[in-house]
Amino acid sequence: MRLHDYFDYQAREHPDNDFAVLGDRHVTYAEALGEVNRLANALVGAGMEIGDRIAVLSKNSIEYVLMFYAASKVGVVTVPLNYRMAGPEWEYMINDAGAKMVFASSGYVGSISRIKANLGTVGAYVAIDGGADGWQGYEAWQRDQPETPPERTVTDQHDVYQMYTSGTTGRPKGAVLTHGAVTANMEQLTLEISGRPGDRDLIVAPVYHAAAAITCFAAVVWGGCLYIQEDFNPMEVVRALSEEEIAITTLVPAMIQACLVYVPDVAERNFDTLRTIIYGASPIAEDTLRKAAAVFKCDFVQGYGMTETTAVLTLLLADDHRRALKDNPDLLLSAGRPMVGTEIKIVDEDDNLLPLGQIGEIAGRGPQLMAGYWNLPDESAQALRGGWMHTGDAGIMDEDGYLYVQDRVKDMIVSGGENVYPRVVEEVLFKHPAIADAAVFGVPHDEWGETVKAAVVLREGQTATEEEVIDFCRDKLGGYERPTSVDFIAALPRNPTGKVLKRELREPYWAGHKRRVAGS
Repeated sequence: MRLHDYFDYQAREHPDNDFAVLGDRHVTYAEALGEVNRLANALVGAGMEIGDRIAVLSKNSIEYVLMFYAASKVGVVTVPLNYRMAGPEWEYMINDAGAKMVFASSGYVGSISRIKANLGTVGAYVAIDGGADGWQGYEAWQRDQPETPPERTVTDQHDVYQMYTSGTTGRPKGAVLTHGAVTANMEQLTLEISGRPGDRDLIVAPVYHAAAAITCFAAVVWGGCLYIQEDFNPMEVVRALSEEEIAITTLVPAMIQACLVYVPDVAERNFDTLRTIIYGASPIAEDTLRKAAAVFKCDFVQGYGMTETTAVLTLLLADDHRRALKDNPDLLLSAGRPMVGTEIKIVDEDDNLLPLGQIGEIAGRGPQLMAGYWNLPDESAQALRGGWMHTGDAGIMDEDGYLYVQDRVKDMIVSGGENVYPRVVEEVLFKHPAIADAAVFGVPHDEWGETVKAAVVLREGQTATEEEVIDFCRDKLGGYERPTSVDFIAALPRNPTGKVLKRELREPYWAGHKRRVAGS
């Protein structure tokens, strides 16, 4: 199966149902199908061949979702860009992917225009809303194209999208997902969490993120309506959940926490149509989950996985949550059990299987695994050795098959559902004239799960304040990547080979915190 097959089927069976809603705008499945076919033909008319890449930089929009389906129809690979990043990071990813076209919303057209001279493979730029010099307008670009599907043979073995996930070396890596992998994860998810034609799915997490993308696509499997919000605002999310007949949504724990804290009347509202909240991507506190269950009075499902596994490897299901909240609270520390067709094992550093209850690296196998990292054969072979995705997370399995994520084999920080790789931040800090040495690690935060802390060693005779160091990073890193606090120390702890002992730096801040990771 291919990504667009489900969309085409629902457009045929339920043409008059809403496909998507954003503000006052409603688009039916029939209207969406016409626009998807026009977009697909426009891509063909622009010379895009099977396997060519297009980069998309935008907040959530109906056009963003339609672009995934249009590209799917003609074998073009969508490369979603994280809008919270900065210009140099977009430049690297566009060039690394070899993107031939860039689509950007008006808020980012100027930023892309400033790096145009450095984008060697891009031949055309399309402004999704508005326009600018050197950019084609989205409406004009696709308006006169035919609404019949283009003649092109695409199989489930072709690539459908490429999402970037940073590596410990500091360079983002493009995880390549095929139609087969993505549709497998959609079907795995809808086996456990499904709906009926017309059910509304609130899409507020950014669709450049693996978890938000898969929930969009899964909702279309059952003919659902995507109720899209451009960006997260807790007041608007709570209003939609209580007033817009939302049946399901996916939120990161920081969003759940914000809805509970910043909306004064949240506990007095009625959420009768809300059936399920899916969460994951970062830690969640037990008391937050208990309060959310009392307020929203719906099912909760936790997903654990990563971009390299399309999105989801394991689920802690609604029945698990009910049992945990009733008489087994330790189960809330679990990331659940493997999805259908998925295997999870815990291995040591030599890939030997470890006994139940023993900590090691989490490895997963199933039809949802990526094809590999774009143009990185060695890294791909290492990550996927033996046909298992080695997650870099450490965990244990219990005798009932529940996975408990304990810590990270790698030093990745998950802040508000966004992955932050310390090396990226450290390389910026090393450029500060007063800093001789630096290490970056995550510390617990009630709202965001973790935030970025920097431990820095100043050069002899130099001075700097916490505010100065944070401000130095402001135009070089995305907002979620910048340190929120800085410790000044005499020397970084290192082992005999010179490696920084980040566990020693982290441990004082994590004392007393049982749950360190919920997903990535």
